[in-house]
Amino acid sequence: MNCSRRGFLKLTGAGVACLSLGQLGFDLREAKAYAMALKIEGAKEIITICPFCSVSCNMIAHVRDGELISTEGDPDFPVNEGALCAKGAALTSMSKNHHRLLKPKYRAPYSDTWEEKDWDWMLDRLARRIKSTRDREIILKNQKGQTVNRLESVFHLGTSHADNEECALIHQAMRSLGVVHMDHQARI
Repeated sequence: MNCSRRGFLKLTGAGVACLSLGQLGFDLREAKAYAMALKIEGAKEIITICPFCSVSCNMIAHVRDGELISTEGDPDFPVNEGALCAKGAALTSMSKNHHRLLKPKYRAPYSDTWEEKDWDWMLDRLARRIKSTRDREIILKNQKGQTVNRLESVFHLGTSHADNEECALIHQAMRSLGVVHMDHQARI
């Protein structure tokens, strides 16, 4: 947004005037409710559950023409009483962000450019690289001769934008490969 100095001063003055009205006893709740109604006008309200942690806060999703347009905490839910954490509050922008990559990108070794690849190529490459690393570096037995099946050269770092079910599947997949070094971004 380009804003001149004069425009900035006008916006600041209008903001101060509006805040002053609220302090003088004018009730701005009606104006806020009207503004919110414009945003979600014609949308269907769907009660859903935030997918990001085991608290499972209720959310109200507003959907218009099959597209998510807004989310908010459910004030009737006793656990969060309408409040959402940063991850829950960012759900709409995470799913509709114009910066979000929709296709895999690959940068070859020593290259300085990213190239778009299709999913089949990328998944095949990942699978081959993971399998070759595992085959080359798996520790089958410890010093006592006990079977351990450890892969200590691979580390997995989870994301807080994966829901509980995705995290469980990823964890099981890493354990099935023998990966022992795992952590989660939410702890860092």
